[in-house]
Amino acid sequence: MSKRSEMFLPEQWPSYYKKARGIEIWDLDGNKYFDFSIMGVGACTLGYADPDVNRAVKRAVDDGSMTTLNCPEEVELAELLCALHPWAKMARFARTGGEAMAIAVRIARAHSGKDKVVSCGYHGWSDWYLAANLADKKSLDGHLLPGLDPAGVPRGLEKSTLTFSYNNISELEKVVSENDDIGVIVVEPYRHREPQNDFLLKVKKIAKKINAVLVFDEITIAWRLNVGGIHLLFGIEPDIAVFGKAMSNGYPMAAIIGREDVMQSAQKTFISSTYWTERIGPAAALTTIRKMKKINLPQHLKKIGKMIGDGWKKIAKKHGLKISVLDPEALVTFSFDYGADSQAIGTLFTQEMLVLGFLASGSVYVSYAHKENHVKGYLKAVDEVFGIIKNAINNKNINQLLKGPVAHSGFKRLT
Repeated sequence: MSKRSEMFLPEQWPSYYKKARGIEIWDLDGNKYFDFSIMGVGACTLGYADPDVNRAVKRAVDDGSMTTLNCPEEVELAELLCALHPWAKMARFARTGGEAMAIAVRIARAHSGKDKVVSCGYHGWSDWYLAANLADKKSLDGHLLPGLDPAGVPRGLEKSTLTFSYNNISELEKVVSENDDIGVIVVEPYRHREPQNDFLLKVKKIAKKINAVLVFDEITIAWRLNVGGIHLLFGIEPDIAVFGKAMSNGYPMAAIIGREDVMQSAQKTFISSTYWTERIGPAAALTTIRKMKKINLPQHLKKIGKMIGDGWKKIAKKHGLKISVLDPEALVTFSFDYGADSQAIGTLFTQEMLVLGFLASGSVYVSYAHKENHVKGYLKAVDEVFGIIKNAINNKNINQLLKGPVAHSGFKRLT
């Protein structure tokens, strides 16, 4: 879903690439673009084709990426993750965020001995999650997650997953009061809004009170504001934390870490896959995480993201445009505030930025490869395009300027 051209610029956005380096992408026709959008759906925080990570992967390939035996890198990675998160004592590995969340929920259910899950945020495509839409197809819609159809999810899972909204502890309290068989609480600890009024601490207390396993889904947010899980910044330790995306800079890798007693419950069930033991993912993750620490990646992402966000605000004010800008800087986001016309205006922005050589949308997943000179060039293009948009709004001809359909609107998150 996240890479479909219809999500950016229908009939115009380049769907396929030939090569990529840093923040530069060349399409199949040889056109070069600077990526000021989602950087591989948030996976490439060091930039595309990072030379250090690539060298580690090439060594893994040359030495044999898959054998009958296990690679020692997985032990090394487990030790590194648990050192970064001292509350965690054990780790399991997968290769994608969605399957990692399925593993986490399976372990959590096995440990609690209870079936029901309460979730807050976006957690992927698995049956356990989309089951929230079986009882009422608007269940997730009401929590700002439109467009997730549970077709193909067994009807027998109806009411096995319930939901609550971020920073709304009363919703969780209500769900808990009405269900006595909740075994798992899953939360994205942070997205664009910080926890208010000890929200995460209160969630943890509720989980402990009802003997439910608390799972933090950090697949999107981790590694960007600090090297590790963002829950470390809030001082709230879950029972399980799940990582993916940025931890391996574009190579498939995901991790589930947790308390020893909880993680040992994996022995009660069956969780296994041939390719969870291949060598490339752990090798990439080890190099990526160590480089993040060496270069102080979060500091760079914050600096560049702030430069972009401040630039949007300044240029919008110059042209008299109404926009909203959301933190954190590492995932800086803006939107046009024009009601029903906002989606068309955003599509026009993407269209005109593409003409100027930028892959651009409402969000910039900042990477280490984004440098100040890149941002200056990007903001110069934004200035030009914001001028076009202001004239289009004044002349009421936004749709006439579009060379194709309006971009599809994606799902939104509870966080």
